Amino acid sequence: MIPRRHRLRVQLTLLYAVPFFATGALLLSIPLFGASSTAPAGSGQPPETNVETHASFTSTAIGLLVLTVLSLLVGWFVAGRFLRPLRAITATAREISATNLHRRLGLAGRRDEYGELAATLDDLFGRLQAAFESQRHFVANASHELRTPLTAERALLQVALADPDADPDALRRACAEVLALGRRQERLIDALLTLASSEQGVEHRRPFDLGPLVSEAVDARRDEAAARAVRLVATVSTAPVVGDRNLVGSLVANLLDNALRHNVSGGRIEVAAGGSALSVGNDGPVVPPGEIGRLFEPFQQLRGERVGNEGGPGLGLAIVRAIADTHGAVLTATPRRAGGLDVTVTFPPAG
Repeated sequence: MIPRRHRLRVQLTLLYAVPFFATGALLLSIPLFGASSTAPAGSGQPPETNVETHASFTSTAIGLLVLTVLSLLVGWFVAGRFLRPLRAITATAREISATNLHRRLGLAGRRDEYGELAATLDDLFGRLQAAFESQRHFVANASHELRTPLTAERALLQVALADPDADPDALRRACAEVLALGRRQERLIDALLTLASSEQGVEHRRPFDLGPLVSEAVDARRDEAAARAVRLVATVSTAPVVGDRNLVGSLVANLLDNALRHNVSGGRIEVAAGGSALSVGNDGPVVPPGEIGRLFEPFQQLRGERVGNEGGPGLGLAIVRAIADTHGAVLTATPRRAGGLDVTVTFPPAG
């Protein structure tokens, strides 16, 4: 049985050897076509085979045997030379793992199919390297954000337990702070789970109206907006879209929460839904155009600051981008000159 690693080489060998053998056999057989047998005229005896004819058959048979061996050897050699770059690509690709994704195949100078294959694999390794680095960065940030409230909770409880004269009011305040930190952890975990589920893709796409979803989210935040002295203005009409209603609901909620958290007292939030688009704009600090892309990365805030204490820290806009990408929606963000950000998500037409 032919070893698996040599099957392609054997196939190429036969592909090269058969035409070479057929051509040579045809050339060697040409002298036989001119060979003839003779007999005396009117003798009635069978023709006698010419000695030269026997010699021609013998030499042709020997030539065909030599030609067969030579064809296989030449075919094996040519196939090996042809497959040598492929074997080098395979060996190098096997050596590349998650710990050395910075390595490349090193065939950038070739301008043939092997060069194209190597360039494609190098591009794939580059994307994998970026994905692994992003994953490690994300895990490090998530660990930091989860550890911070745990450390604060432990400190609060240790201080309360170490004070022998602590009165009930002090203990209640410590418990209230611990509960607030616990709620922060819950919101962070919920945000992480939402981000993970949104990046897995949409399994069930169904048509629904985005308008009522936006109206419900706006009404649920009017009290918080009033407490922050932020004016919430919504213009909602029919907006048919296709997708996962729960994920799109998370997108709307995170856009509104981001607009509330990063607003100013006396500011304004403008929400518009219609057609197949959703737009949310808010007042707030001035956003440099070069900072917009980073704001949609997990655990990022304006000017490189660490995330705040409110729910889903630094994950709101990252969730928005992930859900928009899984739905094939176009997300645009434009900074306002006076401060704030306008974010628009345009979904594909429902039809």
